[in-house]
Formats: sequence, structure tokens, C-alpha cells
Amino acid sequence: MDHAYAVVMAGGGGTRLWPISRRDHPKHVLPLLGERTLFQNTLDRLDGVIPNERVFIVTTVEQVELLKDQAPQLPVDNFIVESMPRGTASVIGLAAEVISKLDPEGVMVVLPSDHFIHDRGKFQQALQVAYETASNDYLVTLGIKPTFPATGFGYIMKGAGLTLNLDLPAYHVTKFTEKPDEEEASRMLGTGEYSWNSGMFIWRAKNILNEFSRQMPDLKTALDSIGATWGSARQETTLKSLWLNLKPETIDYGIMENAVNVAVVLVEGMGWTDVGSWDSLFDVITPDEHGNVVINGETIIIDSHRSLFDSTSRKKLIAAIGVDDLIVIDSEDALLICHRDQAQKVREVIARLKDLKREEYL
Repeated sequence: MDHAYAVVMAGGGGTRLWPISRRDHPKHVLPLLGERTLFQNTLDRLDGVIPNERVFIVTTVEQVELLKDQAPQLPVDNFIVESMPRGTASVIGLAAEVISKLDPEGVMVVLPSDHFIHDRGKFQQALQVAYETASNDYLVTLGIKPTFPATGFGYIMKGAGLTLNLDLPAYHVTKFTEKPDEEEASRMLGTGEYSWNSGMFIWRAKNILNEFSRQMPDLKTALDSIGATWGSARQETTLKSLWLNLKPETIDYGIMENAVNVAVVLVEGMGWTDVGSWDSLFDVITPDEHGNVVINGETIIIDSHRSLFDSTSRKKLIAAIGVDDLIVIDSEDALLICHRDQAQKVREVIARLKDLKREEYL
């Protein structure tokens, strides 16, 4: 993988893990699942595959110093900072501009910073296969074999198999489907033709830039202007002046749904979880004999089942009696209580807080 460059997206807010995840300390910089943060674990998985000098971080002004502190092994120039969030299409396009200038044959490995992967070996094997596929000019996404009809993930429908000699199955992509309802998710699961969209992408920088030219020409024009000044004294001025006027868009809607020559590499048994909501932690942390999970904090749990508890306070005890399928999250200034099957709605609390202008809780 001599031309592989990692691009770790670490600018999100992690609103569905509120109230522990906040604007100034989002979920990927928190040690939710051990001593290392999700961001640090993402970098750890690249060890031995992509050297530090070829690992780039795309993030926001508010988070860059915190991330630099957590990753002192990375060159400071490898932090690509957006002045204001403009969606994953913009930051991936910017990273592609930077990498294409460094290496015209560069292959980008685009990774979210908030995933949990149990088996590092299988992950690195999947990257190797995806790299080989991308080197044949495919835009590649890693597809995860679904185990239940999830409504919080996008789905990928596979088409004909690729004729490349690969260690993992790879297929042409027929279509992407964004976050279906439960009935549609069950139907897709039953066909055996769909995988979960992991949000991990691998492609040549020049190939994804060609797709920006075809599908998002206005953004590509701005990226060309920024790229032309990158590394010069005019870099920051050009970036700031053009970035604020960009239309926010995701890479999924802006590019992938209508891209050509798209492939999916299917991965099974990797132990992948998108740590996007509190209920997803049941897939990561082994529960006790009653199905309960305690992340942090002191608890007394009596006659309660399949519930999750977390607390940042060392002085407060959580006692639960006769509760089932609840999520109880206690921070210093906010308490969340919700039913397990309502965990995706935590984002609605964030929206309400914004409407009420209660910035102190964000």
C-alpha cells in the first residue's frame, strides 16, 4: 500500500451521545470504551498499514488542538482544519486536493473517527483488498454484513461480482439506500443482497476529484482555488474566504448515490459498530447476566434488565430498581433518561436546546 493515505474525519459533534458528548468534547475524543478514545483507537488500527506521515485529520477549529494533543505522533501539517462545518463532501474533497498534490497516484482511505472495530487484523485485511480494488479505478466502500434490520444505517445493494482476484468478495454497487424504516430494512435484509454502509471509503484521489467535477462542479471550482494556494502564504486566506460560501452536503448524497464505477467490499466478522447512539454500546460492551451495561459511575441495580447506565460524577450513586430497557446517562449538569428503542431521538433534545438558545447544555 505504498500510495495509501488515511483521511480521518474528526469534526462531528456526536449529538446522539448527549449529555456526555458535548460541543467542546465530542464523543470521538472521550474514553468511552477504555483508556484510549475512539479517535485514538481509529489511529491505532492503522499501525503497520499506513505510516503516520501519510495520516491526515480533517477537523474543525474548535477541535484541532484537542486532537493534536491526543495524536502527538502525527505531523502538525497533517491536520486539515475547516473554519466551519460544511459536510463530508467538502472535507473529503479538500483532503483529495491536498493528497493529489502530494502524490498523483495517491489512494485515500477515508475513515470516521467514531467507529469501534474489534478485530484489527480483519480490518487491515479489508483495507488491503479495498486498496487493490481502488487501484483498479473503482470507488470503494466497505460493506458490513447486516445482522438485524437496523434503521440507523444506510444500505448498499450489490450487483455483479468483480472479476479481480481478491481475498474478500467484492461487487459492483447497484444502489445506495439511506436509513430505511424497519419494514423496509427487514425486506432488504431478507433478500441477502444488501450490506450496511460503513461510511468507510477507499479511492484514488484523482478519481474522486473527477466525480466532484462531474456532480458538484461549483464545489470543485472552490476546491481547485484552495488547492492552488495550499502550502503557500495565501492558504489560510483563500480557505476562509471560499469555505463559508460552500453549500453543506454529505459525500453520500453529493457524490456516491450517482457515482460511476462504484464497488463494495463485503466484510464479515470484523466486530464493527458505528458508535452513533447510546443503544449501539450494547453491541460493544459485554452486559452482565441481566443484560445491563455500566460504562462509568457507581451503581446499585436491583431487578432491572437490558438497561445502560453512565455517569461522570464520582460523588453520585445511581440506584435502579425494577426498570427494564432504559438508558440513564448522568453528566455534571444534565440527566438523560430514555427507553432503549428511543435512543435515536436524542438528537431531538439537541434541536430543542438550540431552539431555546440553551447553549450551556450543548
